[in-house]
Amino acid sequence: MAQTAVSSTPAGERPAPVRIPLRQVLPWAVFAAVLGLVLIYFVGAEQGATSLIGGNWVHEFTHDGRHLLGFPCH
Repeated sequence: MAQTAVSSTPAGERPAPVRIPLRQVLPWAVFAAVLGLVLIYFVGAEQGATSLIGGNWVHEFTHDGRHLLGFPCH
């Protein structure tokens, strides 16, 4: 059987884009923003006077990422 490389839609017509309602996107966007803020806090500010978790293990766990992102820690 022969197959053609020409689409079956008439010239000049494009398929309509899929629309995603804001009500479906908003919870995921809020979740991503909160998760991002928590990660930035732990990498950038979880040490010293702003420490929420006692001990030094969070600092040691995020130490290389802290330097990679340009946060001073020494």
